[in-house]
Amino acid sequence: MTAFIFPGQGSQKVGMGTELAEASAHAREVFEEVDDALNQKLFAVMKDGPESELTLTSNAQPAIMANSIATLRVLEKEFGVSLTGTADCVAGHSLGEYSALCAAGAFGLAETAKLLRLRGIAMQDAVPIGVGAMAALLGADIEKATALAEAAAQGQVCEVANDNDPTQVVISGHAEAIDRAIELAKEHGIKRGIKLPVSAPFHCSLMEPAAQRMQIALEESSPTSFTVPIYANVTAAKVTDPAKEQELLVEQVTGRVRWRESVIAMREGGVERFVELGGKVLGPMVGRIDKEATTISLVTMEDLENFAKENA
Repeated sequence: MTAFIFPGQGSQKVGMGTELAEASAHAREVFEEVDDALNQKLFAVMKDGPESELTLTSNAQPAIMANSIATLRVLEKEFGVSLTGTADCVAGHSLGEYSALCAAGAFGLAETAKLLRLRGIAMQDAVPIGVGAMAALLGADIEKATALAEAAAQGQVCEVANDNDPTQVVISGHAEAIDRAIELAKEHGIKRGIKLPVSAPFHCSLMEPAAQRMQIALEESSPTSFTVPIYANVTAAKVTDPAKEQELLVEQVTGRVRWRESVIAMREGGVERFVELGGKVLGPMVGRIDKEATTISLVTMEDLENFAKENA
């Protein structure tokens, strides 16, 4: 069994999608449709930067999605390898859950781009710049990270945001609490904490205003049925019902990204092969979660060609 997986924020880099766009009209069509939907030359920012503009949450989120969907579109149209014929399920990391839903037909491309633009703006607006922060805890499992977050909170918000793999957990909350957590890391048996270069404290209870905005947006643009099941971030469980997935997308804004548990659940469900579209971030995480799993990253035309040959 195969899962198609879709990367989240942090996987963006200047130049992303350029090779695909030069090689394939199908990729160019995806980037043009996203540009038109957002009334913005987003692909120009993806291609040439500046990096500071690409990293803005409101740009990074639709850009990462566009790159993933362009990769899938080229795989399907140029190489004849379809999602429905190859993947038994999909999953995505944070915003990647929207890419996964778009790939599986629950959202149209333009609709997904608009939802992610709004999601980026809503998350940015939820907390004033400098008030919140996030940190990656290296050498931390979920138990150690949870204990550290509780110790560092001291009346403020400090919560586990991403349970990525057995060696990396991300915490999120008030900037002072995150600073305390970094200072206390060694005392909790954690190698170190590194503050992340993000503009807002994602996936914690400070994001509640953003969750409310997404609830309204998703009522207006609700997911339709999807061609394969999705494993949702907040439950780490298989979802087939669009109405349920809609609720989970709202919860996801403040909720934990349970990526490690999602991978374990997919493995237990029979998935042996994880194919990452448009990035090389999730593949290594999957490898750290389960060394027996096969991981493939599809980024370049050569990657796609090789994958198509193997799946001919």
